[in-house]
Amino acid sequence: MTRKIILDLAVTLDGFIEGKNGEIDWCIMDEEMGFADFVNRIDTILYGRKSYELWRTFDSEAEGSDADQAIGDLIRGKEKVVFSRTKRAIDDGVLVINDRVREQVEHIKAQPGRDLWLYGGASLISTFIELELIDEYRLSVHPVVLGEGKPLFVDVKKRLNLKLIETKTFGSGVVQLVYRSA
Repeated sequence: MTRKIILDLAVTLDGFIEGKNGEIDWCIMDEEMGFADFVNRIDTILYGRKSYELWRTFDSEAEGSDADQAIGDLIRGKEKVVFSRTKRAIDDGVLVINDRVREQVEHIKAQPGRDLWLYGGASLISTFIELELIDEYRLSVHPVVLGEGKPLFVDVKKRLNLKLIETKTFGSGVVQLVYRSA
């Protein structure tokens, strides 16, 4: 079975993935939303450089809530691939990709293993959309309107037709939408 690249992100009702100052305090992480199940389904995380640096800080924090610790534990054991135009190396054990994105991603995808999580950021997501590399879109729409911030989709140059394959509604008001390319 071919590994899938899954874009899984929290997004506000007005389409932002973070606030104007990078804040994500609006993101709800209830257990019922199945994040741990999702992370157990993947073995590799695909990051843009800035997103990786954010997660690296989160991952290495010694303090934090039990929920934060649990998320850190889940993420820590995953393979990490960072896409960067400027960095050639980041951390031991982290693959850095600077060019030939389609070719290198298809090579990774062809290897045995579990699915791959495309975490982002927005620029990397746009690149993956342009190269038609995303197999599944899992968007958790949160019941908040920010009014401004970083939009999920930036610089998308072509129409993207998707087919809704699953919806889930949670007690928190979050609605998860799962799409595949039509």
